[in-house]
Amino acid sequence: MEVVRKDIKNLHVGVYPPGGRVRVAAPLRIDDAAVRLAVISRLSWIRRRQAAFERQERQSEREFVTGESHYFAGRRYRLDVIEHDGPPSVSIRNNTTLELRTRSGTRPAGRDAVLQQWYRRHLRERLPALLAKWGPVVGVTVSEVRIKKMKTLWGSCNAEARRIWLNLELAKKPASCLEYILVHEMVHLFERHHDERFRALMDSLMPSWRLLREVLNQAPLAHEAWRY
Repeated sequence: MEVVRKDIKNLHVGVYPPGGRVRVAAPLRIDDAAVRLAVISRLSWIRRRQAAFERQERQSEREFVTGESHYFAGRRYRLDVIEHDGPPSVSIRNNTTLELRTRSGTRPAGRDAVLQQWYRRHLRERLPALLAKWGPVVGVTVSEVRIKKMKTLWGSCNAEARRIWLNLELAKKPASCLEYILVHEMVHLFERHHDERFRALMDSLMPSWRLLREVLNQAPLAHEAWRY
């Protein structure tokens, strides 16, 4: 169990994949004995989370070769790698196949880079409509949304700069999951912690948010896994 001391009001316990690592963010004023008791009181929940990780479907590490399964917008596609002399490209064929065209001799890392760029572009294209929809509803103005690969978070934000970061992996998840994470981070712009006020705000804005959270967390995990 990892314990991190922070200048925060409440203690937070997280369980992270793939092995069920436990991380505790504890206020500076709480001593080790209080932290231990808090973890013990949550032990049943921690074990349920760890058991869920054990049951969860996982993808093996991707090699970016023909026949592999890859996800986009919540659907699974069969990858078809085609070597040619033209510029690299990605397209969906027959609603079942993710066609990846690269130059002859391109290594797996290069194929991965082409696919990640395609994911990033599609994720970016979906953001303006979502921001226009939810900005007035949540009552916040987002100055900027950035996309990056993150190992343990689906999203994060900087309240002072009004900036939101989204995990690039969201391009692989259902559109409703992207919408949930974006709203989640927009609410964090004026409510930092996952406290009662935060949950009440989410309940009023997106009543199905808990279901969407479960859909996101039950989706197949990549070789490097995330949890929210």
